Amino acid sequence: MSDSLGVAVIGAGMAGRAHAAAYRSASTVYASTLPEIRLVSIGDVNPAFGDAAARRFGYERTDQSWQAIAEADDIDVVSVVIANHLHREVVEGLLAAGKHVLCEKPLSDTIADAEAMAAAAREASSIARIGFTFRRAPGVAFVRDLVQSGELGEVLHFRGRYWADYSCDPMAPITWRYKGPMGSGALADVGSHLSYIAEFIAGEVIEVSGGRFSTVIDKRPVPLEATVGHGHVAVSDRFEPVENDDYAAFTAGFANGASGSIEVSRVAAGHPNGLAFEIFGTKGSASWDQERPSEVSLFTADGDPTHRGARQVILGPSHPYIAGGYPMDAPGIGVGQNDGFVFQARSFLEEVAGVPEDQSLPRCATFHEGIHSMRMLEAVAESARNAGAAVTVEKESAR
Repeated sequence: MSDSLGVAVIGAGMAGRAHAAAYRSASTVYASTLPEIRLVSIGDVNPAFGDAAARRFGYERTDQSWQAIAEADDIDVVSVVIANHLHREVVEGLLAAGKHVLCEKPLSDTIADAEAMAAAAREASSIARIGFTFRRAPGVAFVRDLVQSGELGEVLHFRGRYWADYSCDPMAPITWRYKGPMGSGALADVGSHLSYIAEFIAGEVIEVSGGRFSTVIDKRPVPLEATVGHGHVAVSDRFEPVENDDYAAFTAGFANGASGSIEVSRVAAGHPNGLAFEIFGTKGSASWDQERPSEVSLFTADGDPTHRGARQVILGPSHPYIAGGYPMDAPGIGVGQNDGFVFQARSFLEEVAGVPEDQSLPRCATFHEGIHSMRMLEAVAESARNAGAAVTVEKESAR
């Protein structure tokens, strides 16, 4: 194990700030098995954004190009948190420079670029992983444990939705999120989270059908200044067309014979971050809602029939991630989405540092898994183009 690891984050937007804060906290959760973590650089083409994030989270400097970070001898680990279509060039360059790379989802904006990134990762001397952050939510991990242990019996079906309202305002400025083919909008943005959760809980998806997209706001104003995340800024009176989906839905067929339904939206008024799912098995069911992240609803079909009913399980130290992961790791302390980024950063740093897997948090997802997730979403787009026809999810060989 090295004496220290230098960290950089490329991208000072909303998710980039979450990565930056997570690395700051990663060495403070669980036992002190990591080397010294040095917070070195926040990279962003906008120097004001980069400098503000660096000062806020205690990083030594800001860089305006990914090349500067790739060439820096004091940086070992890099999170790539920028627009999807920029991932390939940056990730390939960082891997060629020997940096360990944690890339935000989705892996890229095209399967071809994602495959090229995976090929680069296979040849690299360093580690490349993708962030599937919601796998780290204690409630999501607990429901997975219920399925894996057989407590819910054989999986019958899954139902999930991710409703967000960041695009409800028709005067929200046009950004890269609204450009690209159908399927690269709400489906790729929030639907990519829900799709990997569905597989994490219920197993591999091998077929999709009923694909449907809609765009309800077909043009947006051009911003007059740089934007961050879903933020609003001053806009011009010039509009550009929205090219991709505000809403998407499809049904899924799992390898174990179960079925599922998935619905996502970025124009769901009143739901700023409405991710929720239910899983049904032969012995019971469970559900989790991001708007109430510290609890799981659990029903088991045992005991006196007159006493049966779903019960609220408040998450605590007997559930995944919580024991040792919080300064106060007691029942009822509450968990949130930002915590998932901390656990993700901790897991990645443990792998880079060489901490044995059986002494670490579950490893981050591989680029191979990232490609599979993209293939599922591409199958949804193909289904939508063919009036909802069933489409087999193409297999990706694990090389």
